Amino acid sequence: MTTSSTTRKRRTAVRKTTTTARTATSTARSPKPKAAPAAVMPVPAATDAPAAASQADAQAAPMLRKKELIERIVLASGMKKKDVKPVVEATLGVLGQALSQGESLNLPPLGKIVVNRRKDRDDGEVMVARIRRGSAMVAADKEAVDGGNTPLAEAEKES
Repeated sequence: MTTSSTTRKRRTAVRKTTTTARTATSTARSPKPKAAPAAVMPVPAATDAPAAASQADAQAAPMLRKKELIERIVLASGMKKKDVKPVVEATLGVLGQALSQGESLNLPPLGKIVVNRRKDRDDGEVMVARIRRGSAMVAADKEAVDGGNTPLAEAEKES
C-alpha cells in the first residue's frame, strides 16, 4: 500500500508595517522581567482578538479524561466502577461513531452537537463541532457548581 504525501502551500497573511518615530525615552526602556509561569492559569479576560482568546482558553482549560469521567459517574450514580466502565466506553464509542458518520446529536443535558467540518487524515480524522446549550442547561450547571445539591456535597453533609 503506497501512501502519497501531498504538500500544501501555506497561506500566510502579509502584515503591513508602519514606521513611527520613537522618542529617546521609549528606546531607553529596560526590558520587562519575565514572570514565572503560574501553576494554574486563570481564565483570561476578554480581548480584542477573539481568535487569540479562544486559543488561550483551549490551552488553559483543564482536560477531562476517560478515567476521571468514569470516577465522576461512579460518584454521581452510586454504582460500582466495574459496572460503570463498560457502559461509559460503549457510550463514547457510539457517540464517536455517530459523529464520524456526520450525524447531529441532541443530548439534552449536554446540548445539541453538530459537526461543522470533517477531514480524514492518515492518523485518524479531525472534526470541528459546535455544541449549543440552552439557557436552562447552563443555569442548572452554574447552580450545581455554585453549591447546588451534588451527590458529593450530600455525602459531606451526612458525615
